[in-house]
Amino acid sequence: MTTAPVDDIALAAAAFLTADTPRNAVVRFRTVSALDQPRDRITRATLHATAHGVYEASLDGEPVTESVLNPGWTSYEWRLAYQTFDVRGQLAAGSGSELRLELLLADGWYRGDLGFARANANYGDEISVAAALTIEYADGSQQTIATGPEWTAEDSGIRSSLYNGQTIDARGAAGPLEARVTDIDRRTLFPQSAPLVMRQETLKPMSVQLSPSGSVLVDFGQNLVGWVRCTVQGESGHEVTLRHAEVLEDGELGTRPLRGAAATDVFVLSGGLDTFEPTLTFHGFRYVEVSGWPGDIDLDSFEAVVVHSEMKRIGTFECSEPLVNQLIHNSVWGQKGNFLSVPTDCPQRDERLGWTGDIAAYAASAAFQFDSADFLDGWLRDLFVETEHADGGIVPLTVPDVLKYANFPDGFSLPWHRATAVWGDAAVWVPQALWHAYGDRERLAAHYPAMVLHLGSAERDVSASGLWDLGNQLGDWLDPDAPPEDPAAAKADPSVVATACLYRSASFAAEAATILGADEDAARWRRLAETTRAAFNQHYVDGGIVLSDCATVYALAIVFGLLDDPDLARAGDRLAELVRAADYRVTTGFAGTPFVTWALSETGHVDDAYALLLERECPSWLYPITMGATTIWERWDSMLPDGTVNAGEMTSFNHYALGAVADWVYQVVGGVRPAEPGYSRVRIQPVPGPGITWARTRLETPRGVVSCEWELVDGEFTIHSSLPDGVEGDLVLPDGSAVRTIDGETRWRCDLR
Repeated sequence: MTTAPVDDIALAAAAFLTADTPRNAVVRFRTVSALDQPRDRITRATLHATAHGVYEASLDGEPVTESVLNPGWTSYEWRLAYQTFDVRGQLAAGSGSELRLELLLADGWYRGDLGFARANANYGDEISVAAALTIEYADGSQQTIATGPEWTAEDSGIRSSLYNGQTIDARGAAGPLEARVTDIDRRTLFPQSAPLVMRQETLKPMSVQLSPSGSVLVDFGQNLVGWVRCTVQGESGHEVTLRHAEVLEDGELGTRPLRGAAATDVFVLSGGLDTFEPTLTFHGFRYVEVSGWPGDIDLDSFEAVVVHSEMKRIGTFECSEPLVNQLIHNSVWGQKGNFLSVPTDCPQRDERLGWTGDIAAYAASAAFQFDSADFLDGWLRDLFVETEHADGGIVPLTVPDVLKYANFPDGFSLPWHRATAVWGDAAVWVPQALWHAYGDRERLAAHYPAMVLHLGSAERDVSASGLWDLGNQLGDWLDPDAPPEDPAAAKADPSVVATACLYRSASFAAEAATILGADEDAARWRRLAETTRAAFNQHYVDGGIVLSDCATVYALAIVFGLLDDPDLARAGDRLAELVRAADYRVTTGFAGTPFVTWALSETGHVDDAYALLLERECPSWLYPITMGATTIWERWDSMLPDGTVNAGEMTSFNHYALGAVADWVYQVVGGVRPAEPGYSRVRIQPVPGPGITWARTRLETPRGVVSCEWELVDGEFTIHSSLPDGVEGDLVLPDGSAVRTIDGETRWRCDLR
């Protein structure tokens, strides 16, 4: 994609084309146009395109871009991204005085029957596409070829659904259609800013096996998101079917967690050598069941194509414990799979929605692992417009909020019309994570209005007591002690969770307002934070014991700064007691999990934090790894020790939220912390604990590369750190001594015996 400024009127000449087709049918629009001048006189050629749906554009039979699933998923009612591609080289490499421009159009997210529980949510009944090719010649003249009523349309023979998969008939198109012009609100158009979705890498199969029922199962060895590309030859009209799933259960493809998503691709052979690649859908899978394959399976005929939004890997971590290294691997792959146009909860079942609570929990980890600034900035702009247009300025549970169009069956509902802690707090916590990671003041300013809306909506549910104890809450979602059928039935009182979250959000909003020079706002949010803190302590804290007396409420109270000594020390001790009493099994859900190890280490219980991290029995972070996990699971026990899948209706094997402990691993075990936003000043402070004897951490910050390596041998601690040019830092050693460091390398040691 070009980085040059985009002409906002580029699509003015382009009509939005549609055709009357059944759901899932993929339309091909085409035009053949004469070039005004020979190709060697072309000095510039640019294609602008977008769609309600997803499109693929080609010139003279070749794709114009390596990106896929364009234009991605945004809040289409108010924001529709258009893409700009430099195609001069492609035109120059062609031949002849005519060019052929084609556009494939599929339902994508716009008309994808999205959601769960048979929601079948859609933005509209009609998909459409628009494109304009602008060609400039050496003499300064210009030619524009744009979508219009003269274009032809045909059924491509492809059927595509994001949830159900793709059918490709290699024998050709199914028949002509009538192209007609429609229109959209063109005020929604804006130039692409978030990174495009790209093919990132390919994986070859590890093995092929027969299931007990005789099905052929191909194992790619890694739970991933994308599709399978395969090459096959057989009789014309013969069908090859690929079904995808993340796990095996009883040796068979484990499709029950997919719920209503068929996740099935069908390839109809031409009779020659065919290569199939279903680029208008995507799946979350490790295993593929292959049926109808002509002859014996040849693993060289298959490769898994990994697909996600373009992101640069910036943070790495490695330590002496292989299971922790695998945990970080799983977190990284969970982010890859769920950062596909929007930050989704899961990539495989009939859902794949931008749940705000998941990214609220995970944003800090995400911002360390990959440069997520552009990706999350685009999503936060959707969050703002969704919130701005919602009744009461309430942050939706999902962004983009397609679920407002859901057709849920009677008796099913969600707390749509009230502010929700953690989920709504994404409006504050995600910008907070981005601010600390990248220090971009301009983007902080862009994200601040959503903070204002969220806090305003939350204030309406604050009772006269000063507590956020009105409205509906999801609380400490997926507490491992909650029954499978009721994931909100947590030990933590939901009002304690909500009030703690309100304090954190109000505190950062006050900080953001101060940075931005909004002094009146800053005073408002400081008052809200102060009154919330006072109410929390008055109603929920008694001698350091927090109401509902479970790990999550202590973690939030400690890490968010709600307690003063001696209550802080007592709460830390009580948290450690609870963690030990649970034999270091995890007892927290979405709300508490990102903070429980922080709360332990910050109150002097480092050994307990390490023991909690390193526990292997269920529920724990390492239990899934002992069960072969290659991504983070949605539930601590998504798979039970006997190899059966959790009986709940809601379980996936690629959910990053509970992997939010990675942030603590990077900063506390790894020792790389931002002392000031964007790492303009760095704090190197690894805190060793039992079970890990060395760690290496590297982060490419906006100021350059920061690294920290440490080792503990027979009580002697050694550290080697490096800071970018012009960056100062503070090196805090495990014995409590501190050293001010300047750019470059620093080596130090201390005796911990």
